Amino acid sequence: MAIIYPFKALRPQPQYAKQVASRPYDVLNSAEARKEASGNPNSFLHVTKSEIDLPEKTDIHSEAVYEKAKENLQAFTQRGILFREEKPCYYIYELVMNGRSQTGLVCASSVDDYEEDVIKKHEFTRPEKEQDRINHIRISGAQTGNVFLAYRNQKQVDEIIEEWKSSHTPVYDFVADDGIAHRIWIINSNDTIGEITKLFAKKVPETYIADGHHRAASAAKVRKSLGKEITEGAEYFLTTLFPASQLQIMDYNRVVKDLNDLDEKDFVKKVARKFEVEKVDKAFSPAELHVFGMYIPGQWFKLTAKEGSYKDDPIGVLDVTILQENILDPILGIKDQRTDQRIDFVGGIRGVNELEKRVNSGEMAVAFSLHPVSIQQLFDIADSGNVMPPKSTWFEPKLRDGLLTHLIYEP
Repeated sequence: MAIIYPFKALRPQPQYAKQVASRPYDVLNSAEARKEASGNPNSFLHVTKSEIDLPEKTDIHSEAVYEKAKENLQAFTQRGILFREEKPCYYIYELVMNGRSQTGLVCASSVDDYEEDVIKKHEFTRPEKEQDRINHIRISGAQTGNVFLAYRNQKQVDEIIEEWKSSHTPVYDFVADDGIAHRIWIINSNDTIGEITKLFAKKVPETYIADGHHRAASAAKVRKSLGKEITEGAEYFLTTLFPASQLQIMDYNRVVKDLNDLDEKDFVKKVARKFEVEKVDKAFSPAELHVFGMYIPGQWFKLTAKEGSYKDDPIGVLDVTILQENILDPILGIKDQRTDQRIDFVGGIRGVNELEKRVNSGEMAVAFSLHPVSIQQLFDIADSGNVMPPKSTWFEPKLRDGLLTHLIYEP
């Protein structure tokens, strides 16, 4: 069963919450982070993307970057921007995007649950991204990024959370510059905390990583690396648990740097062996499974997988698998999406126009737009013990970094 704990969050004073709250570290590159934090010394990007405070040519994985993150985090506390909660609490986090809301429970989840597969995974991690978070957590002493977990709806948990929301005032309530509303309530009643903990331990047999595989894996490896110096805080990691009915998965698209020594005409011919290929006159985002968009400079195509081009099993039927087995591997020579430096991933929130931009700039040679997987597919695959290809799911809206941070070392 799922073991969760309240924790003493490091969080902003209410008047600074909007300034502190920042988009997750892994949805921005360094240049975007530098621009977004410009003129805002309270942006948590100074902690999660601390290279923005170092010379532009600094290696983002250098020791100096992680030490700067630690320094900046300590400065936030010293300046009174952040403070540590006096007692362990749970937190309710509500997001509203385009009129649609979703509410999760922020808590500390057990590293043991992660390692024993009570917290289920659906994708492998990329080694270099995992190592980056290990270094950031170990040196800064903080889990600054939230792991987004899903669970099958539990009525009693839903009722407690909704009752608390209706009878208490949120400690944070603001609309970010992108139009997404963020509200957070503190559950500080010992009785309510105990009731929630007990319900998860008795009624929720497993949870599923929806977003944050690298953050979860890194937290587990940091605990192991501490050896005899392990701290109580390192036994847990920062999570927000959402009931499945409230979640929406967006597409997660691909861009590739080259055509593996093929010219564009020959490349399209090879693609046509396994797909019906149709030229389209505008950016194409698939509205159904087994249909893909493909963009090469100046031209979009609609690709429809031919009968017999994929397997009818939980993994084989996924569009990310169909793309891998029919184009990325046999034509473009990309064997492992986790480690191949020729492929990159573009979250659906950026839109298909971002795919055009990456290709038209000359940075990439071809882009693919995909239809999103469903939450039930995610559960089915995780339950079967299988994994999806990397970067198969993109969830929106995203939790903001900096509002609730979990420390692994006591200050």
